[in-house]
Amino acid sequence: MLNRSDFPNSFVFGAATSAYQIEGHSFGGAGQTHWDQFAHVPGNVVNGENGSIACDHYHRYQEDLDFLIGFDAYRFSTSWARVLPEGRGTANQAGLDFYDRLVDAVLERGLQPFLTLYHWELPAALSDLGGWSNRDIAGWFGDYTDIVIARLGDRLASVATINEPWCVAYLSHHLGHHAPGKIDLAAAACSMHNVLLAHGESLQRMRSSGQENLGIVLNFEHVQPEDSTPDNVTATNSYDAILNQWFVQALTKGSYPQAALSGFIQHMPDGWQDDMEMISKPLDWLGVNYYTRQIIAADPGAPWPSNKSVSGPLNKTQMSWEIYPEGLYKVLARLKNEYTNDLPLYVTENGMAWNDQVIGLDVNDPERLDYFDQHLRAVHRALNDGVNIQGYFFWSLLDNFEWAYGYDKRFGLIHVDFKTQVRTPKMSYRMLKKAFGRETIND
Repeated sequence: MLNRSDFPNSFVFGAATSAYQIEGHSFGGAGQTHWDQFAHVPGNVVNGENGSIACDHYHRYQEDLDFLIGFDAYRFSTSWARVLPEGRGTANQAGLDFYDRLVDAVLERGLQPFLTLYHWELPAALSDLGGWSNRDIAGWFGDYTDIVIARLGDRLASVATINEPWCVAYLSHHLGHHAPGKIDLAAAACSMHNVLLAHGESLQRMRSSGQENLGIVLNFEHVQPEDSTPDNVTATNSYDAILNQWFVQALTKGSYPQAALSGFIQHMPDGWQDDMEMISKPLDWLGVNYYTRQIIAADPGAPWPSNKSVSGPLNKTQMSWEIYPEGLYKVLARLKNEYTNDLPLYVTENGMAWNDQVIGLDVNDPERLDYFDQHLRAVHRALNDGVNIQGYFFWSLLDNFEWAYGYDKRFGLIHVDFKTQVRTPKMSYRMLKKAFGRETIND
């Protein structure tokens, strides 16, 4: 295995989580989210599960953070609905107090707090007003940003505005797989723009308050056609433009890729062109989430973008995602060469779900350890080729509520028994901590 000595001394190693997936949303005065609404509809979430208890991190955060001692950083999110139960108006002091305690606990363990302001739990009251398809959300998100930063900003190492806007907008409003579960191209087009407008508003407000080290987290996949036939190449180009190019091109170049805009244009909100200057204000860093590749073929009978994913030949994770570490290298190199130049990059999520079993007092998961080693080698290669990568976060610290998959898929370094809330460190956790924990160097 690679270890910490193979990377620059300043390179940040940590683990990541998100609020709704671990905290338990029935605690501490949190408001309803559109995920609570979505999960209430039969068939939307495996076993009809939701985040009401999750990992009970709200009460167990001290124990959970102890697992990170020796690493450099903890990437976490605040829940909009915990801070503002109605999305606007009066803040929930119990929620702010919780995050205040959490940040202090992160610092007490020698960790850098990497905050993400939004990781998918939109207050239900705002979803009922159109949510991300409503242009007013930019102002609502800006107000939420102000409240969180006023309370926590003095102790944060880094702030990301939004996690994976493609999932927020397209997966949720056109494909219908995530809350609010829409299959509506017009709503998707507006959301694809408004999520970036909200990012720009949030970034501007934080800049005005003096907050530093600001970014956003995008998800990427390596994309390739099933074969070189023109229809499959065109379908692949559309998929790539929507997933990989739309957000990063807007952020770095102030424009949208034509292969995606051609399908969205008739539904774009009025005056969208005037927003591009604010959307493309400079970032301090970009977060890269990577899990797999996609092999794409044309789907002539389907409406635009008329493409479909084809199963590839490589080994799969519990999510049926191909394990393709070469794709992470290609994504990082492409970002440098086409979009970000020397902008600092962080791999903010990378990991695999596996059908982990506790046997005795242990969880033996060599497959996960091999996954991480292969992907860290891809990061190492990109570093050697001049890509400005400054950190890597394992996804995830804990097994958690995996959105539409409920509690069926396990990504964690720490196994969670969701009935008893007992935590069991997995073999991969112990080996990764030995390889990348700071105390091993000091010893």
